[in-house]
Amino acid sequence: MNIEKLILDAIKRNGKATSREIIAQTGLSREYINRHFRKLAAEKKLILVGKANKAHYLSFNKKNLSLAKPTYKHTFKRADLSEDHILKLIKARNNTLKNLRKNENDIFTYAFLEMANNAIEHSKGVNVEIKVTRDTRSVEFRISDNGIGIFNNLIKKNGLKNELEAIQDLLKGKQTTAPENHSGQGIFFTSKTADIFIIESGKKRLTINNELHDIFVRDIPHKKGTTIIFKLNLPSKKDLTEIFRQYSTEDAFDKTQITVELYKADEFFVSRSQARRILHGLDKFKLIVLDFKGIDLAGQAFCDEIFRVFSKNHPEIRIEYENANENVRFMIKRALIN
Repeated sequence: MNIEKLILDAIKRNGKATSREIIAQTGLSREYINRHFRKLAAEKKLILVGKANKAHYLSFNKKNLSLAKPTYKHTFKRADLSEDHILKLIKARNNTLKNLRKNENDIFTYAFLEMANNAIEHSKGVNVEIKVTRDTRSVEFRISDNGIGIFNNLIKKNGLKNELEAIQDLLKGKQTTAPENHSGQGIFFTSKTADIFIIESGKKRLTINNELHDIFVRDIPHKKGTTIIFKLNLPSKKDLTEIFRQYSTEDAFDKTQITVELYKADEFFVSRSQARRILHGLDKFKLIVLDFKGIDLAGQAFCDEIFRVFSKNHPEIRIEYENANENVRFMIKRALIN
């Protein structure tokens, strides 16, 4: 008796199949029948939908994959909420995080706890909405609050002009609106652990796409509060400890990487004021890496302010650069010689 053919024929005939039906037809044991279901599922011929007495198998395709996608969704009152409590509920009530590899679980746990804590302690909102989804290709969480908004909060606390300046500061790392209780590392490191990391707040969407090694800022219709979207591709080879090490020296978080193009207000970088805007807050680090990708030209005053003046005033800080074209390299080298 070909059990696998029997299962596949049942799905063709009825659109679905259950172990109970196949057991009734064959008189074979539940464990034996379930072994064949699991084999077909592992071969991506079937997909399991539902749990317990509602569990059944469907053909493996995109439509049915979306039906089988485990999802946890709940809205909490922010007052007296704990991020640890939320994570325990997700693990207890849903299988979205079941069978993650250790490195995947480490990354998800770190990122989720950091971002949930931000919503709880900084948003000043009433509610925090949590959504976690999982399929064969990725695990993702979305955390939304109806509070002050992350960019607006940074503008008010740090005396910034607009949301774009708030994004620029946020990407540097060590930026926090509560320095007495927080180091400002959470968003920085979470964005490095994700394959895709998105922040939506006010009229801006910040997307950090580590698959493309790029950062995008887009205008959006006004959004109250903040939404964080974190996506980790599966299976993942990322290692949380190694990511920490990449941005640390002597076991401290004191390295940052700056995408210069995000500060581009004019066609070229020519003024000392533009350089000072980039350098604002970077005296907290020991190593600064400036990424000049997409920059065609940098002026003498701009390069002098960064590579001579700032370096002279902060000899303990090392500045490196990458992805500079011939014209930009020429101006940087001139500043370094002077």
